[in-house]
Amino acid sequence: MNIKSPESWGSDSQVHGLRVEISAERSLVLPFDQFVFSELTHEGKEQRLRIVFATHELLLRGCFLKRVEATLQKRELSFVAKVSTNYRPLVENHPVIWEIALKEIKPAGNQSNVDEN
Repeated sequence: MNIKSPESWGSDSQVHGLRVEISAERSLVLPFDQFVFSELTHEGKEQRLRIVFATHELLLRGCFLKRVEATLQKRELSFVAKVSTNYRPLVENHPVIWEIALKEIKPAGNQSNVDEN
């Protein structure tokens, strides 16, 4: 039986922003012209990719995220989404996002909202 692993990210050279699927009911698009920086860190087999835009900060937790970071660098990262825990054992040696935390960046003096999935 051929089982296609679920995609937790995608690339497209024609996009102008990153679509973030926070849940089945909520998504947002962050324009690349508001991209500030990213930072990739390793903690054992787990990786964390922090992506900062002018209005939001994303924290992706998963594995093999260096490829996702390289695609973002070229401004070709079209979407990110969390993979269901049911599919984690099926995905090997490919980028997988286990968790997405989103924080809205508000002007100084205002509090930020945090959504985690």
